[in-house]
Amino acid sequence: MRILIFGAGAIGTYIGGSLALAGEDVTFLERTDVAKELTKSGLKLGLPAGEQSVSDLCLVTSLDEAFSKGSYDLSILAVKSFDTASVLNMMKPLLDKMPPVLCFQNGVENEPAIAAMLGEDHVIRGTVTTSIGRRGLGNIKVERFRGTGIDLNHPLSPSIMEACNRAGLGMLGYSDGQAMKWSKMMTNLMGNASSAILNWQPGKVYAHPGMFDLERRQLLEVLNVMAARNIPVVNLPGTPVRLLAMAIRYLPAFICRPILVKAVGGGRGAKMPSFHIDLYQGRGQSEVDWLNGAVVRAAEKLNLHAPVNRLLTDTLLKLTTGEWKKEEFDNQPEKILAMLS
Repeated sequence: MRILIFGAGAIGTYIGGSLALAGEDVTFLERTDVAKELTKSGLKLGLPAGEQSVSDLCLVTSLDEAFSKGSYDLSILAVKSFDTASVLNMMKPLLDKMPPVLCFQNGVENEPAIAAMLGEDHVIRGTVTTSIGRRGLGNIKVERFRGTGIDLNHPLSPSIMEACNRAGLGMLGYSDGQAMKWSKMMTNLMGNASSAILNWQPGKVYAHPGMFDLERRQLLEVLNVMAARNIPVVNLPGTPVRLLAMAIRYLPAFICRPILVKAVGGGRGAKMPSFHIDLYQGRGQSEVDWLNGAVVRAAEKLNLHAPVNRLLTDTLLKLTTGEWKKEEFDNQPEKILAMLS
């Protein structure tokens, strides 16, 4: 397959690099400065089978340049959700040339935005549950292999799945793409915003009784939206999301909390969640509005309430923009809990 990858971040490097190693014809679209560096360094992938490198990279810095090299069977989008709008603006003049987009982004609002521009037949829902660590530009390490998922409701899905499994990506197919994406979003939310706000490891968040209750309410709000929309919870590659949902709904805190402390903290080491990384690297942008904020918007459409997701969204956005100082919430769970009561 001829595949165009938007961005060589951690996921783009992992997916695109793995496909290239398996013999697929992969082109990366990146900024000029990044492309220049990657031309020199190539890609380095720490995979379960060992260290691999991709030196003969095909890199372009614009869609015009990409399409000057021919047409593509597939494009893959794995950029942060706050970059989706700029990618869509890039596509706008060349819609007739765009191949279907496999969207590996987190959240549930990217695919509708892509479909609004390209059409439903040009969007394929995907997910990545394998944990990827970024060691540098174009340099990643698989920290915990779980796999990837794809919505089967597209004619290209079987051939994509075959290519991805040849590349060692452990791809499973899902008959309900919405269920796959919403179930993945549940796992993305766990300890993410709270960790950034409090400057705590996720395990510490879940070990705190008050914060555990807040986290539980956050996930119950997601489950309530899913139930109202008849979206089932599904297990993801290497991730028993249905068991998580049952624990959140039915187990008493004294049983559920120790289990989830281990689940959110196990195998992470010192690595912080994505919201914390973006906040403390001073990106000035956060995906919280595409995750927690998406829950709030979905709840509003159903006349449901999502106060915890709203609080986490509003607080983290204000910390991200600098309207509020990070130090005001650093190691202060009582402050965020008081704002909810």
